[in-house]
Amino acid sequence: MSKRVAVVVFPGSNCDADTLAAAQAAGSDAFPVWHRDTDLKQADVVILPGGFSYGDYLRSGAIARFSPVMRAVEAHASAGGPVLGICNGFQILCEAELLPGILLRNASVKFVCRDVRLKIERSDTPFTRGYNAGQVIRVPVAHGEGNYFASEGTVGRLEAEGRVLFRYTDAEGKRDANWNVNGATNSIAGVLNEKLNVLGLMPHPENHVENAVGCTDGRGLFAGLVAHFAQAA
Repeated sequence: MSKRVAVVVFPGSNCDADTLAAAQAAGSDAFPVWHRDTDLKQADVVILPGGFSYGDYLRSGAIARFSPVMRAVEAHASAGGPVLGICNGFQILCEAELLPGILLRNASVKFVCRDVRLKIERSDTPFTRGYNAGQVIRVPVAHGEGNYFASEGTVGRLEAEGRVLFRYTDAEGKRDANWNVNGATNSIAGVLNEKLNVLGLMPHPENHVENAVGCTDGRGLFAGLVAHFAQAA
């Protein structure tokens, strides 16, 4: 039985179709859920895709955080269900306090759209079982507010507890300011919550899934999630 993946669609989402296709290609039963819905339709996994929810008015993710569907997302996360927020979805999860920290304007104060290198810090999570710890993958970013920031104490806890899951590095997996495209603290590209079931990720793995784009490094995330549930069953 294929696992059910709910892709939440907000007004202004623009990566929902790509995310849906990536989840389906991995073998899941993926379907969209409108932001006004309060039923996740028995989803095993919930994904908040990238885009510009509510036009990024006020602050990225600040309005979407109050959409009716977020109560169901919060309940799903509280019950231990996996939740993935990509780019704007990451911003929404931080605004909803499902993840610590905030996403500030890029240090360059410019919108950045390019491929980046990401180091997988650990592979023993549902989100990274499709990769090896220490592996470096190539995926694109497209954001103006991806500069991850948290207090020194919070960042210290994230590092000590192994909750930094993805990090901007060079092709060899070394930290390099030239590859930290937005100025994120400690080159952080993705973080986990305390229970390790909620992930916020700034880059877009869903855009590096098809052979036609020349790179398929994003497949591992979606395939790993589906495989995680297949093994659990």
